Amino acid sequence: MSEINMNQSIAAGTQNNEKNYFFPLAAMTTLFFLWGFITVFNDVLIPRLKSVFDLNYTEAMLIQFCFFIAYFVVSLPAGNLVKRLGYQKGIIIGLVVAAAGCLLFYPAVIVHQYWVFLSALFVMASGIVILQVSANPYVAALGTPKTASSRLNLAQALNSLGTTLGPIAGGMLLFGAGSAAVVEAANADSVKVPYLVIAGCLLAIAVVFAFLKLPTIEAHIETEDCKVKDKNLKEAPHLMMGVVAIFCYVGAEVSIGSFIVNYFAEEHIGGLDAPTAAKLLGYYWGGAMVGRFIGSQALKYVAPSKALVFNSVFVMLLLAMTMFTEGNIAMVSVLAIGLFNSIMFPTIFTTAIEGLGSLTSKGSGWLCLAIVGGAIIPLLQGVVADTMHIQISFIVPLVCYIFIAWYGLNVVKLSKQWHDKIA
Repeated sequence: MSEINMNQSIAAGTQNNEKNYFFPLAAMTTLFFLWGFITVFNDVLIPRLKSVFDLNYTEAMLIQFCFFIAYFVVSLPAGNLVKRLGYQKGIIIGLVVAAAGCLLFYPAVIVHQYWVFLSALFVMASGIVILQVSANPYVAALGTPKTASSRLNLAQALNSLGTTLGPIAGGMLLFGAGSAAVVEAANADSVKVPYLVIAGCLLAIAVVFAFLKLPTIEAHIETEDCKVKDKNLKEAPHLMMGVVAIFCYVGAEVSIGSFIVNYFAEEHIGGLDAPTAAKLLGYYWGGAMVGRFIGSQALKYVAPSKALVFNSVFVMLLLAMTMFTEGNIAMVSVLAIGLFNSIMFPTIFTTAIEGLGSLTSKGSGWLCLAIVGGAIIPLLQGVVADTMHIQISFIVPLVCYIFIAWYGLNVVKLSKQWHDKIA
């Protein structure tokens, strides 16, 4: 009887713990929405800025490169920063740095120098990197470890909502409801106000977070008796393989999304013009949002590793289908990948940092560094598309998902090896 009471007490304590974390989780999900909104809002500016700064295609590609290279340059310093100052201060610093990047768009327009714009983009991306290094592990830790993937999937779903609404808001703010002639006449001045507004919002949220009383994650603070105090992250195989998995996932996701418009223009696939194909691209990203809301509930009951294997196998089947079919089947197959992509990033992330203790923030930095895959994998697929054919080029992301499936099959064993070392 006493054992039953004890179990009931533990269950009640867990429920109360989850309730106590409701407000911090709600505050954190606003950040996920915000950086998704900002990231895609910037994509809306690319066609306009290509014209404003008179860029060729090579110069325009530097926009994507400068954004993703920030993950490679800033992630590890950001992890050390967050380890030293804590998650809350890391979030505030990330918001301020991102706001500074937004403010730099103003002088970029005034002086009409492309390098100033690229610098602004890099600074803004650096702030988002610091936010991700701080927020991802913090959300994963706000509750029981068993539901960490579920929480991060919910937060990432809000991020996807931001990426869905960002282009709509960007189009309204930059071009309004004007005619095509008005849109064509728009100049660099249309960039100033939106980014000043975004900077103001970021700074306002930074002030709010400065006054919030967020709970401290005691397990992530290094103490004298900390089990991982003298351990090196390279000794954590689940983290090291997780870094490769994140590299593969982000690279594959970005690469597929980048090629869809041109792919649908192929006569034997869809023969669509760019505007029509671009509208269909929304189903790819929208599918990721829907899948993350579903995943946030499903992962309360399904082991993250099993979900990762299931989804990656389905993506491989869809990629094979789009490579060997034509017409509507080929188009629907590649668009459906977004739905199965949905749970991968948060699931890989939470399984990779599991059990890192006080090394969690540094491990988060390593994982965010791997997001540079978004700059490299699309280039590799581009090489294959140029030398062979765009339909065959989807073999590049296919290889990425093969590794992700392997990671899902082996992550539990890899994590056990780490736990045995620190036991």
